Amino acid sequence: MMTATDVSSIDHTHDASLRSWVASANAPDADFPIQNLPLGMARRAGSNEPFRPFTAVGDQGLDLVAAAGLGAVPPSLAELLRACQGLGLNPLMSAGPVPRRELRHALVAVLDEKAKGDWPSVLSAALVPLSSLELTLPCRIGDYTDFYAGIHHATTVGKLFRPDNPLLPNYKWVPIGYHGRASSIGVSGQQFRRPQGQTRAPDAEAPAFGPCKRLDYELEVGALVGMGNAQGEPVGIAQAESHLFGLVLLNDWSARDVQAWEYQPLGPFLAKSFATTISPWVVTMEALAPFRCAFSRSAEDPQPLPYLDGEGNRARGAISLQLEVHLETAAMRAAGVPPHRLMRSDFADAYWTFAQMLTHHASNGCNLQPGDLLGSGTQSGPQPEQGGSLLELTHGGKQALTLPSGEQRTFLQDGDSVALVGFCEAPGRRRIGFGPCVGTVLPATGH
Repeated sequence: MMTATDVSSIDHTHDASLRSWVASANAPDADFPIQNLPLGMARRAGSNEPFRPFTAVGDQGLDLVAAAGLGAVPPSLAELLRACQGLGLNPLMSAGPVPRRELRHALVAVLDEKAKGDWPSVLSAALVPLSSLELTLPCRIGDYTDFYAGIHHATTVGKLFRPDNPLLPNYKWVPIGYHGRASSIGVSGQQFRRPQGQTRAPDAEAPAFGPCKRLDYELEVGALVGMGNAQGEPVGIAQAESHLFGLVLLNDWSARDVQAWEYQPLGPFLAKSFATTISPWVVTMEALAPFRCAFSRSAEDPQPLPYLDGEGNRARGAISLQLEVHLETAAMRAAGVPPHRLMRSDFADAYWTFAQMLTHHASNGCNLQPGDLLGSGTQSGPQPEQGGSLLELTHGGKQALTLPSGEQRTFLQDGDSVALVGFCEAPGRRRIGFGPCVGTVLPATGH
């Protein structure tokens, strides 16, 4: 019998030999094989239909409401899926991991190339090419909290400002975070104007107002909350996994010059609130089960306090997720030059797990809600070439990067597009991916 806390267990849906009758799902480099089945909200491009829950399989999107009407899922799941129409995945999120697991099993049963019955013919009317879909935010995001769990990023950036003391005393004890702006979160394909704000030059007596000159990206992973918790009722570390719905890629765009002036004495404000881009497909916690790995701390570091420590988190709290950043300039786009990969890192290096972040967030009685977004903080690797932001890769803007096109960058210019890429691989397991997470910088208003 399924329980509410076994989201990291492996079952027949993870079998690497599974193949789908949707032929494109069987390609070795497909982001969306039958072992993935991410969830999102979409509609046919150019239509005025309400957004509906979809899953992605190969290069096709399966309309889950239509599939439910064709008998592909049990009636109880059909009701949940219909409740998501025009709203987002929140009704499914709030129902917890058991219905989500049941949905995964039902979809694998009808998409398997060995499925009993004539499902390819039955479901053909519910399949839409991904290229013909308009995607939107997967859920209503009521609140957004951005953590700082990338220790390599925290250390490298800290050295730029505090060479002798890069990490502040609390970093290794508490999952640091700040409250972000939910209203400016968009999905892949988001275009946003270069932000304007106050900055002050080192030799200036007064600040000036104008377009940001040090615009940056931040490579992050986002976790979406499934079940919420009542105000005043914390979530223990042993239960935290059952409150996580799935993961997305997240680009926390940052105006570094605005941030440097405004963050004293409080945290990020206008330097972060102008735009955040996430990938539209949510890779569920169940799909990630084969890529879970042990979480541990160096013996030289303080061990997590008891409320942030648990047997399950130690055994499989981390996730091996390969992350990349690709940059395409306007000139590269015009010349047909492909985007250039700037770096790669592994989310398994994060200093805190999402279970620890969620547990800490709720530890004071804060009531998390279905659809709340938790950002991981910038996920850099231990080597200098693995920086998850231009701030790191250019050493604070002092050493420009030279691109294959011959162009140079210290920070982003108008017309630049940044693509985050994420995928999971493990021996004997089917590779799964997250799909696109792309954002493009437009000129500031009036410029």
